[in-house]
Amino acid sequence: MSVAIKAEHLTKIYKIYDKDIDRLKETFHPFHKRYSRDFYALNDISFEIRRGENIGLVGKNGAGKSTLLKIITGVLTPSGGSLEVNGRIASLLELGAGFNPEMTGVENIYMNGLLIGHSREVMDAKIDDIIAFADIGDFINQPVKTYSSGMFARLAFAVNAFVEPDILIVDEALSVGDAFFQSKCMDKMRSMIQGGVTVIFVSHDTFAVKNLCERAFLMQNGKILMDAPAKEVVEVYRNMLVESRGELTGAQAQFQNNLADNLRGDKKNFDEENFSVESLERGKDIFMKNATYQRGGDGRAVFENVQLLDLSGELINEVIFGQEVILRMIVRFKKYIPFLGMGYHIRNATGIDLVYTDSRFNDTKAIVDGNAGEVYVIDWKFKVELRQELYDIACVISSPVDETLSSVEMCDFVPCAVQFQVVSPNPYLSLSGGYVHWHNDLTVRRVN
Repeated sequence: MSVAIKAEHLTKIYKIYDKDIDRLKETFHPFHKRYSRDFYALNDISFEIRRGENIGLVGKNGAGKSTLLKIITGVLTPSGGSLEVNGRIASLLELGAGFNPEMTGVENIYMNGLLIGHSREVMDAKIDDIIAFADIGDFINQPVKTYSSGMFARLAFAVNAFVEPDILIVDEALSVGDAFFQSKCMDKMRSMIQGGVTVIFVSHDTFAVKNLCERAFLMQNGKILMDAPAKEVVEVYRNMLVESRGELTGAQAQFQNNLADNLRGDKKNFDEENFSVESLERGKDIFMKNATYQRGGDGRAVFENVQLLDLSGELINEVIFGQEVILRMIVRFKKYIPFLGMGYHIRNATGIDLVYTDSRFNDTKAIVDGNAGEVYVIDWKFKVELRQELYDIACVISSPVDETLSSVEMCDFVPCAVQFQVVSPNPYLSLSGGYVHWHNDLTVRRVN
């Protein structure tokens, strides 16, 4: 495996002045008196990245991560050391970087393709895929200076993902995109990694780094403190974060004190028989848009809507740790099906299945003898005990072919039917080593 990136004793020094006037004094002093001090953004770092490796880069703000990436991409020049880069680089370092604000989205797509070395004919073959992935509608024909930060992120990632780079660098740029788009980007990056693209991924989301990357660098004060398998680096980084985390803030403490009130369900209890046809339409536009992504199945029965509800029947996209919720599926039969089962997956932002259940685990409940045109409402009630993160719910309905072999015919599968954010008053839940809280009956005994 050949080398993609190799750095030897790489250093980047900035001059720091206490006063603006000191810069002029130093410039024009007849005896070259120094009024500045050196700040080492990078301090004598060396590493080697092989082609096809996927590298995570973690560290606190100011550790030197962005400086390193800017040197790799040629935005900055090093103060010392050497750097070897082999292959075409596509990067998402800052929103709008590489875009001409006066040009339209389409024009910027072609311009970025030409900059990376593709001809117009090559970009003609890619333009439809890029536009479809970015999914910003008619804004693709408007000047990018009119774009929101989310639109910038969508277009920038789509361009860089589809120009077939040898090296892809992503530096927290996806954090401004909406949750559904972030999931699409994670899927795309995984497919690029499988295709042999070298990926450098910078994120404060340690679970995303651990799940996406095999190897990681931990940076601090311009140095690489650790170069090891990603799961080992992430654990060390988490410990650093825990040690630097102080006591709960006043607001967090108050939130924690009021948590029991929030979970008591002071609102009216959920009544599974008390819903209107109109209520089943709520949120349908968003569901139908998200459902187009990687949807599959033979279409004999389909999801018309999927909703996440609190116990009062209100739509929610934010869940308090420990809160009970209702996942509601609205299913329409297009053809007669003698036996239809259903289930759902809860996935993290990188697409890892954390929770799975289906009707076979619930006394083999299913819809029997469903006829064309019939609509069913399926409600799942469960308590959310997941760490403070963003999650997707994938929904599936299927007809069994051979129960003994767990063989089914997929009627409809929606990878991203619902998204929700878990919030918690306890900051340590966001740093815990696992996603799912496992309920325990804890007993502690003293024996001496």
